[in-house]
Amino acid sequence: MEERDMMHIQDSFSAEQASLFLVATPIGNLNDFTVRAVETLQDVAVIFAEDTRQSKVLLDHYAIQTPMISIHQHNEAERIDTVIKRLNQGESVALISDAGTPLISDPGARLVEAVIASNYPVITIPGPSAALTALPASGLPAEPYLFYGFLPAKAAGRKKVLQTLKTLPYTLVLYEAPHRINATIADLSASFGPRRCVIARELTKRFESYLRFTLEPTLTLPALKGEMVVLVEGAHETPLSSDDAVEHVELLMADGYTEMEAIKKAAKARKLKKNDVYMAFQHTKKERNQRK
Repeated sequence: MEERDMMHIQDSFSAEQASLFLVATPIGNLNDFTVRAVETLQDVAVIFAEDTRQSKVLLDHYAIQTPMISIHQHNEAERIDTVIKRLNQGESVALISDAGTPLISDPGARLVEAVIASNYPVITIPGPSAALTALPASGLPAEPYLFYGFLPAKAAGRKKVLQTLKTLPYTLVLYEAPHRINATIADLSASFGPRRCVIARELTKRFESYLRFTLEPTLTLPALKGEMVVLVEGAHETPLSSDDAVEHVELLMADGYTEMEAIKKAAKARKLKKNDVYMAFQHTKKERNQRK
């Protein structure tokens, strides 16, 4: 049996051993940092940060003096060796991103894979997440949901991805930058049709706001700044076939509705055209009469 097929359980806290801590940081309001997160960053030997300049503001706010080393998409491969060497020396290290939970639309995936492969624990210190901050307050169904992150920057790639997402019955959660928001909303309107949509911006900050609207081709957004979370209503249940609609009509008629009342009610419930249900019902009646 190959090694990758073997089951392996790695306990996070069963022994005193060097570990990689993934520490979630505030997405805006610095007061959203947990006590456990502060203590972890104080205790580790070194903090690997996506942008040391930005992270210094947070560390200074909490008087955390642990040294930092940069890690980002352009140097992640070479930093992996540095992290593994530290762990081999018995030193625990932490990974933080500019904001929110590491690896969620941020670099670090290759590092985590390498640390796990080297048989060291990877431990998440939970905290802020822009997606999970926006979702409960959006007014859209909070479950099930699908977090996608950033769509492709180019229009062709974006439209291709949206075609694969438009039939899913999950609230869709996206991240988007201000300079692409208009193009993204336009593509969502074209691909998804008239669905409820919410743009949550400046989360946890002074000017936090939620823009709620229905997607449509003629939609014009106001000027928006700041990083954004876009949430889109999931696809509705796929309409059932005309045979099912006919059975629905018959059940309604058995409950006392007239033929036309039942046809109208069944069509509305199944998101079918009333005339289509009418024609299917008449066809079924004709076939039954011919068999008598």
